[in-house]
Amino acid sequence: MEEMEEELKCPVCGSFYREPIILPCSHNLCQACARNILVQTPDSESPQSRRASGSAVSDYDYLDLDKMSLYSEADSGYGSYGGFASAPTTPCQKSPNGVRVFPPAAPPPPAALAPPPPPRNACLTCPQCHRSLVLDERGLRGFPRNRLLEGVIDRYQQGRAAALRCQLCEKAPKEAAVMCEQCDVFYCDPCRLRCHPPRGPLAKHRLVPPAQGRVSRRLSPRKISTCTDHELENHSMYCVQCKSPVCYQCLEEGKHSSHEVKALGAMWKLHKSQLSQALNGLSDRAKEAKEFLVQLRNMVQQIQENSVEFEACLVAQCDALIDALNRRKAQLLSRVNKEHEHKLKVVRDQISHCTVKLRQTTGLMEYCLEVIKENDPSGFLQISDALIRRVHMTEDQWGKGTLTPRMTTDFDLNLDNAPLLQSIHQLDFVQMKVSSPVPAPPILQLEECCTHNNSATLSWKQPPLSTVQVEGYILELDDGNGGQFREVYVGKETMCTVDGLHFNSTYSARVKAFNKSGVSPYSKTLVLQTSEGCNFDSQGSPYSQLVDIKKMVAVAWFSFDPSSAHADIIFSNDNLTVTCNSYDDRVVLGKTGFSKGLHYWELSIDRYDNHPDPAFGVARIDVLKDAMLGKDDKAWAMYVDNNRSWFMHNNSHTNRTEGGITKGATVGVLLDLTRRTLTFSINEDQQGPVAFENLEGLFFPAVSLNRNVQVTLHTGLPVPEFYASRSAMP
Repeated sequence: MEEMEEELKCPVCGSFYREPIILPCSHNLCQACARNILVQTPDSESPQSRRASGSAVSDYDYLDLDKMSLYSEADSGYGSYGGFASAPTTPCQKSPNGVRVFPPAAPPPPAALAPPPPPRNACLTCPQCHRSLVLDERGLRGFPRNRLLEGVIDRYQQGRAAALRCQLCEKAPKEAAVMCEQCDVFYCDPCRLRCHPPRGPLAKHRLVPPAQGRVSRRLSPRKISTCTDHELENHSMYCVQCKSPVCYQCLEEGKHSSHEVKALGAMWKLHKSQLSQALNGLSDRAKEAKEFLVQLRNMVQQIQENSVEFEACLVAQCDALIDALNRRKAQLLSRVNKEHEHKLKVVRDQISHCTVKLRQTTGLMEYCLEVIKENDPSGFLQISDALIRRVHMTEDQWGKGTLTPRMTTDFDLNLDNAPLLQSIHQLDFVQMKVSSPVPAPPILQLEECCTHNNSATLSWKQPPLSTVQVEGYILELDDGNGGQFREVYVGKETMCTVDGLHFNSTYSARVKAFNKSGVSPYSKTLVLQTSEGCNFDSQGSPYSQLVDIKKMVAVAWFSFDPSSAHADIIFSNDNLTVTCNSYDDRVVLGKTGFSKGLHYWELSIDRYDNHPDPAFGVARIDVLKDAMLGKDDKAWAMYVDNNRSWFMHNNSHTNRTEGGITKGATVGVLLDLTRRTLTFSINEDQQGPVAFENLEGLFFPAVSLNRNVQVTLHTGLPVPEFYASRSAMP
């Protein structure tokens, strides 16, 4: 109910409607408020006078003119009519709703001084739609009173008030003590003594308790709506053309006499039904709005949760950067310490060497001084030459850079931190940069990736900081020997288990995301090691132990390859369905090549006309594309018609087998590169013996067909029962 309150308030005064009237534009006004915003216009400026003068001006043209005169240049409220130089503007006030309201007009000047006023009409502008309305001679009485709105307001106020309050208190209404039945007003004790003293005419009024007054209000008979043109007549009919209730007198002598009219009760029920139907649609919109609000509130909670996760991720990333910087800091400090130790060692070695030489030089000098003190000429001359040579040699030794430091005190290391500081300053969130709509590379969740026997389970997720929408993922594995990667999964899931891998082999896995804008870079490559076991004995039987062949299949999803197909091939259904626009056979290959493992796929016959001979099998990448599959030595195939089939390789036809294909049939191709065999089936039954043996190398799924055939490829399938049961035999 509280949401309805704005519908019950006047746009001028901002209070609940009092004696509301209905304007022709269907909006409502209090009668007093309508009287306040009336504007007097000269007859010459009214729309009627302009129409009479021949100018083609509509009500909306007059509306624009009226707006220009009513709107102030300083604000968008209502102002006085200022369209005449002789008419001074009237000051205006602003209502609680921001609408300009005219105060009571100033008293006119004396008749002797004032010029005779020109004829004027009353003009009213709707404060909601701003449509200008010219009142006729009846004035505001020409507008019908909205008694239904009065009743709604009365019920709303009665239902909202938990306790009846005084209607005359200005600030905080006190609880009502009495109600006057004649005044129809609730009074508190102070207001009753001040405004309704028990003397004079008021002494005859009957005062009752508030609760009794409320009941009497509810039980008071509802006023019957009367005609605005004939106040003594009640509304009894409805004018379809004017869309308003009318009385019988209006039909007999008024302007509605020639209009189509209908019974008031029937139109009342019809409009109620139309309003109910309109409310149904509005109710649906309101229900959607409520659901939308629930979604927004859930978004608030999700934003809070994502914020916590985002902050934790950001802290972890910054901590990782700090840890990396600390590790690099330790490495650089280690280099500085090594340089420090090296400098000290060189200087200390030079100190030791210089100390020894200085001791020797000092000893030689002291010995020479003692020799000079001797007075024996012959003895002196015997050793003087040798001493002179030693002194010169010692002096020469001191003069060959011995007194120059071998090491400087400066460290010849300068840390180049400018690029790192620049990177730190440029460190920012992805969405704050000029980001590409292509997804970010996924992150492999190492804690959830594992291998079991010859199966590998991989799990990944999008980076927490990524906001780009992802439509799916592509998982790729190599062949276990470091060869080329091939697609093993395409879809929306973020976890995949790949079966049928080789035992005791090392596989590399990577994943990328895609959307309509493109494909993301690859994730980091994860290396997986399968278990030891199920080894094959090359010296004895093909299998040294019993193997469940269903667990040996390498599940691969692939489609046809448009880039390597003949130009006459027509692709559809995301390159899974092919046909041809030529009557000659044309070849199309699959996107994925196989060199190891057990692989099985099927082709369903969507169209088969005039009994053609499509061929199914495998081929090298350089097979002939404009001839039937198997015509050259690069393809191994089975071609089949509606009655029988043949195997063909290098244009050699073998093993004619009864049983053909029709529309809706399914042809299966089973490539077992562990046993190096190729087998075919039709409708899940093996067609003939093993078709080809001793196959080695890289093989691509292949089909040849003409315009009479259309096939659809199905991949990622389990091994058929006939092959699984045969492989399980000891």
